[in-house]
Amino acid sequence: MSEAGDLEFSLAEEQDFQQVLKLCTSDDYNGLDYMAAFFHRWLREPQRVIFIARMKSRVVGLESALLVDGGQSVVFQGRRVAPDLRGSGIAGALQRHVTAHVRQHHPEVRAARLSRGDQPSSQTLAKYRLIAKEAILSLCCEAADLSSFIAELQSRLPHQTNSSPVTLSQQQAETLILSDHVVSNLLPGKTIINDWEPLKPVEANLQVLRRRGLTYIADRESEPSALSLCTPPYAVPYRHGALRININIFGCTLASVCAVFLAQLEALLPSVRGYLVLHNYVDPAVWAGLRQFCQNQSNVSFFKDYWEEVILETDL
Repeated sequence: MSEAGDLEFSLAEEQDFQQVLKLCTSDDYNGLDYMAAFFHRWLREPQRVIFIARMKSRVVGLESALLVDGGQSVVFQGRRVAPDLRGSGIAGALQRHVTAHVRQHHPEVRAARLSRGDQPSSQTLAKYRLIAKEAILSLCCEAADLSSFIAELQSRLPHQTNSSPVTLSQQQAETLILSDHVVSNLLPGKTIINDWEPLKPVEANLQVLRRRGLTYIADRESEPSALSLCTPPYAVPYRHGALRININIFGCTLASVCAVFLAQLEALLPSVRGYLVLHNYVDPAVWAGLRQFCQNQSNVSFFKDYWEEVILETDL
């Protein structure tokens, strides 16, 4: 019998936490794995299930499914397999189990989505359709160097006659992100993407976004050229005191993208400590320009070269 055939599946519980942490090595995800920060929150989140795969009482795999779009879609997230058992079929068996659970208990679900940080293979694209893509600019620095970096960026930002970027209230952000202008002109593939979580721009998903504690900044309140969502910082195992921050910026106008990126950094400045890794997700057309804007002498480094997040969808 194959190793995957020896699996037992169950819903995750709090006491699984320590074994779950062993599923990801310090090298996985460039040391930026979010599972330690998200696991307990995911257990409490409405419309989410987390399944554990066990082999002889050992936790060897995990996958989560979040119902979104008013129950019409599911987002698969967090798939993990024990390092010494990768390639043995556990990931596929786990996905089949989670998919079967969704089909049985939520027959109204019509589509499944997932995000990936690598180029999908032809085999994957035979099963999924690519619905959106973002380029990722990754920066890292000590929090103590962020102030000088901000000052350097401020000095090179083009002086504009129109209004400065504005931090939106939750109500303003929700109205804007569902507006025809933003959906049609800014959102990649007409998809709201927040920290690898793809959502349709429908009212039912606003509750999901509210739970994320996001900071919304646009270049202007009405019909913006750039709209950004920033996650609260969360701890990652990259090094002691490391925090990961994710900023999704929607829009193709470079000057506006740079302006809201800078405004997000300014909003972060008073509260961050330790070592920061910032992932900035933008339209591929503005990535090179934003990277040039971020060239600096303030000890802020590029954490990783050009890479992409792709959003895939399939009928369930």
